Amino acid sequence: MAVYGYARVSTLTQAREGESLEAQKRQILSYAISKGLDLTENDIFIEAGVSGGIEFGNRPEGAKLTELVTQGDIIIFPKLDRAFRNTRNALNVLHEMKERAVNVHFIDLGGDVTGNGIGAIIFTILSAFATFEKERIATRIREVKQIKKSQGKFTGGKAGFGYEVIDGVKVANKDQQKVISEMRRLKTRGKSYRYIAGWLKAKKDVEMSFMGVRQILTRG
Repeated sequence: MAVYGYARVSTLTQAREGESLEAQKRQILSYAISKGLDLTENDIFIEAGVSGGIEFGNRPEGAKLTELVTQGDIIIFPKLDRAFRNTRNALNVLHEMKERAVNVHFIDLGGDVTGNGIGAIIFTILSAFATFEKERIATRIREVKQIKKSQGKFTGGKAGFGYEVIDGVKVANKDQQKVISEMRRLKTRGKSYRYIAGWLKAKKDVEMSFMGVRQILTRG
């Protein structure tokens, strides 16, 4: 029987503040000692700068750990959200581990969630809450972006030809807007999008596909 730990942070900032990797490692080692389990720091898989939104088996260290464990082994996680943020992925991995007779312990859930019915029920409920929290955060981010957009502020991505970002606000670029006006005049004269793309490259030294031209001339 082998014992392994798993610790994860999403960003380098998290690694320095709050739930640091070192804090998680100490928690895992202390738990192993309290349970009489033989675990060393070298047996803890460290996932640094990896989002919880990535499924466990698709993470570099998560994939290694999944492939490594065999019957009778134990995996210790400090908290549910260090392993999973998606209920479906959480239950799929748990089911796979149970099928392979690998015991999974979550310290914040009180221990083994594969060895008894109560632990599995708690795991299912808290996995659902982890998914709810992720969706709530995503909704809040979308709402903030909508508010910024309504205020004329830039919400990320490319400003697009004809615009630029100044002090966090997307504003018209006068020179590029003049070029767009010329493009519109060419279109009203019956010129194709491909022709206009060629004209841009020859006359304005602007590389743009005919689909890019079409998008600009048809946008509101």
